[in-house]
Amino acid sequence: MAEQRNVTFEQLLENNKKSIFRICKIYASTPVEPEDLFQEVIAHVWTAYSSFQGKSNANTWVYRIALNVCLRHKTKSEKRSHTIGLEAIRFEPVSPVPEDHQEAQFMALKGCIQALEELDQSIVILSLDERSYKEISNITGLTENHIAVKMKRIRKKLLNCITSKLK
Repeated sequence: MAEQRNVTFEQLLENNKKSIFRICKIYASTPVEPEDLFQEVIAHVWTAYSSFQGKSNANTWVYRIALNVCLRHKTKSEKRSHTIGLEAIRFEPVSPVPEDHQEAQFMALKGCIQALEELDQSIVILSLDERSYKEISNITGLTENHIAVKMKRIRKKLLNCITSKLK
């Protein structure tokens, strides 16, 4: 693990930017939020980079920061949800724009993931990012067996939710 500390900030960012953005996109509630969340995550990683000791995998460390930043943002957003923001203003085109099938599938998946409890959301996002149960265990603090059981239950919930949304 000692070589993990030798990775430069730029390398760390390059290795993890896609994963970070995926997390930000899942937790965002408006179209412009993923970019804002991404920048906030990068700022947190930059601030904490000098204290990273290499005791864990650098990618796991970045992922944990990204999840924590996004979860904090979601909690703050929920507290402010009673106020009306610009995102509440909707423009309705005169003729409906045909929705791309993949975009519809992504939005259905995103909606189903957002309906899960926070911990389950984190586990799903980590799994979708092809993290092993061991890595997910390190990030969440749960045992690998607990992750396996939760994933089985989460898959059932997501299958039911997506099936009902895409009918």
